[in-house]
Amino acid sequence: MTEPAATPRPTTLFRVDDLHARPAEVAEGAPTEILKGLSLTVGAGEVHAIMGPNGSGKSTLANVLLGSPEYEVTAGSIHFQGDDITDWPTDVRAKSGIFLAFQYPQEIPGVSVIQFLRQALSARKGIDLSVLELRLATMDWMKRLGMDGSFVDRYLNEGFSGGEKKRNEIMQMAILEPELAILDETDSGLDIDALRIVAQGIREVRAERPHMGVVLITHYQRLLDELQPDHVHILVNGRIVASGGMELAEQLEREGYESFRA
Repeated sequence: MTEPAATPRPTTLFRVDDLHARPAEVAEGAPTEILKGLSLTVGAGEVHAIMGPNGSGKSTLANVLLGSPEYEVTAGSIHFQGDDITDWPTDVRAKSGIFLAFQYPQEIPGVSVIQFLRQALSARKGIDLSVLELRLATMDWMKRLGMDGSFVDRYLNEGFSGGEKKRNEIMQMAILEPELAILDETDSGLDIDALRIVAQGIREVRAERPHMGVVLITHYQRLLDELQPDHVHILVNGRIVASGGMELAEQLEREGYESFRA
C-alpha cells in the first residue's frame, strides 16, 4: 500500500537569529541593550503573535525588523527569503516586500492618502498607476474596511481617528501586497467594532495572499481571538521566553506575565 505523501513543512520566509539591539543614541543611565538574543522563524503563510509587557522590547523589535536608524543591531542576524538583510536600509526592505503597520502612524500634511499609495506602489513594484486607476483599485478595499470613498483624498493620517489610521494601514497592506506584514499593536486604541473590521480586513488580505507571513505584536488577546495565529510567543526582557499555540495566550490571560518572568 502506498504511504500517503507527507505534508510539506512551510517554506521559511523570515528568520531572526540571536538578535541583539540597542538604541543608536543611548541616554546616560539608560539600559544599553533592549533585544538580548531574540530568535524567531516565520514560515510562508504563517501568523505569529508576539505578546509582552510594557518595556519588553516589542516596539523595538518592530522597528529593528524594518531597519529603523534609531536602533543598532549589535549581534545576530535577520534573513528574509534567503537573504541576509541585517544591514539593509529601510527603503530596500520595504521594496523587497516587508510591510510595517505602525502603532502610532505619523501624520503627513499636504500628502493625500492616494498620493502616498501611488508613490509607495511605484517604489514597491515599479507600477506607475494613474490616480484614477489607483482610486478604482482602492474602492473595493475601502468598502470592505468601512471607509468612505472620499477617504483617499484626505491628507495622510491628519485628523484621522485611531480606527481610521488602522484601517488605512490595512488598506496599504492590501494594495502593496507584501510578502511579510509586521503589525505593531494594530489593535491599540480600537473599540471592539473597529477591531473586528480591522481583523476582517487582515483575514481578507490573507485569503488573497495565502503565502504572506504575518507577525502580530500586541498586548492583548482580543486580536488573537479574531485571527487565531499559528504560533504565540511571549517576549520578556528582550527575549522570547515561551512559544506555543493559542493555549499560551489563554494561560497568559489567566496568570499574567509574572509566571513567565522566572
